[in-house]
Amino acid sequence: MEGWKNEDIAIEFQTLIVDKGQSPMRVDHFLINRLESVTRNKLQNAMKEGRVLVNDIAVKPNYKIKPLDVIRFDLQNKGDFGELEGEDLPLDVIYEDEDLMVINKDHGMVVHPGISNPTGTLVNAITHYLRSDNLPVLPGNSKDRAGLVHRIDKNTTGLLVIAKNNESLTFLAKQFLDHTVQRTYIALVWGNFDEKSGTIRGNIDRHPKNRRLRAVFADGSKGKHAVTHFEVIEDLYYVSLVKCRLETGRTHQIRVHMAHIGHPLFNDETYGGDQIIKGTIFTKYKQFVKNSFEIMPRHALHATSLGFVHPRTGQQMHFECPLPDDFGALILKWRNYITYRKTVLDGDDE
Repeated sequence: MEGWKNEDIAIEFQTLIVDKGQSPMRVDHFLINRLESVTRNKLQNAMKEGRVLVNDIAVKPNYKIKPLDVIRFDLQNKGDFGELEGEDLPLDVIYEDEDLMVINKDHGMVVHPGISNPTGTLVNAITHYLRSDNLPVLPGNSKDRAGLVHRIDKNTTGLLVIAKNNESLTFLAKQFLDHTVQRTYIALVWGNFDEKSGTIRGNIDRHPKNRRLRAVFADGSKGKHAVTHFEVIEDLYYVSLVKCRLETGRTHQIRVHMAHIGHPLFNDETYGGDQIIKGTIFTKYKQFVKNSFEIMPRHALHATSLGFVHPRTGQQMHFECPLPDDFGALILKWRNYITYRKTVLDGDDE
């Protein structure tokens, strides 16, 4: 089961490798010294729950670390939110059978309960829809992540698969672990590309200065292996519509990878896309971009297709989901802008 504990399947282990010259030290003292904003109480709770591993073995606080020990830990509060309650929330079910569901998640909906979002999540909605509080949970996860095999961000729309029994959860989780699930996203990003397709490779881990963010460590010194393939669908002058195919599935992967190569997602306030990255200094253009932000007041990312092998039948399943209305309106606005430039401005933005 230990091999399933990775970001692809909704648990967030981080890794530290002890320096060669490190003298023996209690593991709790070592982590307190190395990690920002981590309380002793939080660390002790994680250790009690087996979420601090040294060389893949759960350890107690008094374990003495040695040089080159590999410490893996998940200090996230698993959220003791009491009994998970179903809520009658809008739920767009694309497909359903006795083993699984495929959902088209709307923007603004968090996937599972957390400290900032104890209710109103997709898991609450699924619990109500299925009239069940007995959905399966992956090893190491809490009940508030019932049925989840993978996640997408709060303001990302599109397709998610939900497991309805333990057999399906196990089978689907293995496909995500093996990277055999086909996942494609549509994104609007700043800037234009010299090449019409490409691959971004770069380990992803928490940002060294801001733990809310992820960052790319291209030299492989830390983080988890991450690969994103992209293809330009449409050049929209100062922005580009791209299709992204995930080979791995790290937190914020497309958003952080695109920002890393200088093409942050349009209106992604987390990774700098909510500023004018490309374009002119003229007032009319600035107003146009501001209006575009208002049309789609979130990052422009949609999980458009999902493919996997069905856990019971062995059949290859494939689902597609069109862009939501706000995303479609945003693209139309940029297309109209290009037409306006060609027919009226003739290259002059003033």
